[in-house]
Amino acid sequence: MSRGNLFVISAPSGAGKSTILKKLLAKVPNLAFSVSHTTRTPRPGESNGREYHFVDRPTFERMRADQAFLEWAEVHGNLYGTSRKAIEAQQARGIDVFLDIDVQGARQLRDCGHPGAIFLFIAPPSWPELERRLRGRGTDPEETVQLRLNNARHEMEDAGRYDYLVINDRLDEAVEVLRAVVIAERCKARRTPDGQPLDLAALGFTAQ
Repeated sequence: MSRGNLFVISAPSGAGKSTILKKLLAKVPNLAFSVSHTTRTPRPGESNGREYHFVDRPTFERMRADQAFLEWAEVHGNLYGTSRKAIEAQQARGIDVFLDIDVQGARQLRDCGHPGAIFLFIAPPSWPELERRLRGRGTDPEETVQLRLNNARHEMEDAGRYDYLVINDRLDEAVEVLRAVVIAERCKARRTPDGQPLDLAALGFTAQ
């Protein structure tokens, strides 16, 4: 079976990454979202195992010591990590996996040369728009908004290190751009747009 791709996606808080991914996963078959572990408190409407696996810090640190994470990072004072076992199991089944991590985690994967990882960065259309989105949530105190804005400036500096840069100005357009990237990478790996392996011999052709 053809091995699935690993798409690594990053964005500043407020860029709309979660909304884009939700729409993309609903449109593209054989595509999965990697549910990370985190020590942060669940937000209203979030549930354990859906948005994140919510764990306490001692549990996270034990997993980190056991090399259970493909990558991990501390963001906004909370720990986030990606389960190595879960990612590899999905890829082995031919499923493409979207890994939503911050620039620190992406650097770890890039620097260690994780085979076949494809890096995508989602950016807001402008700085004023990013600030408007963060304040418009109405769920974070001012000091948290300022922290996220400060981090966003540093995160944007890494955008040039990614394979693809997508500006989320119009949501539906951003979703279509990511869908096109997924299809292009599948074709590069000799797979159909739906993610199924292409067998040229079965079609009566001889692979070159």
